[in-house]
Amino acid sequence: MYKGIAILYFACLALYILYSREPDFFDGETAPATIHWLQDSTYQNTIPKAVFYDNATQYAVDARYVLRNLPENKKLTVIYITTHPEKAVVYSWWGYWITWGEVIMSFILLVALFQVAVAITKNPTPEALLEELEYKPTKKRKYDD
Repeated sequence: MYKGIAILYFACLALYILYSREPDFFDGETAPATIHWLQDSTYQNTIPKAVFYDNATQYAVDARYVLRNLPENKKLTVIYITTHPEKAVVYSWWGYWITWGEVIMSFILLVALFQVAVAITKNPTPEALLEELEYKPTKKRKYDD
């Protein structure tokens, strides 16, 4: 049962990651970008922004993410929807495909599924134990004549 729970968990996680990205992985466009430390209009401090061009228009999107350090002039890729290039994100493993919230919730879900599997198999009913003890496998022929 534990293997079944693990297989179900990883299959669901893979499908969730593949089909829940924003901007969409399948419909989004990618473009080369360069990191520039620019002044943030809200807090007046410098932050890393990914600068890229779409149809000769320059866009700069926030490239900050936890545990990701981006030096000045680093070349990378951004992914965006053509109708809203201002909502582009840095196309990277950490920050686009995997995020903090997903890691935490995924771990909680895995522990919960494991606890459900343990609760189901830990204390079987007396009828189930009796049935299991009385079970005798029948001999089957290897080949049908």
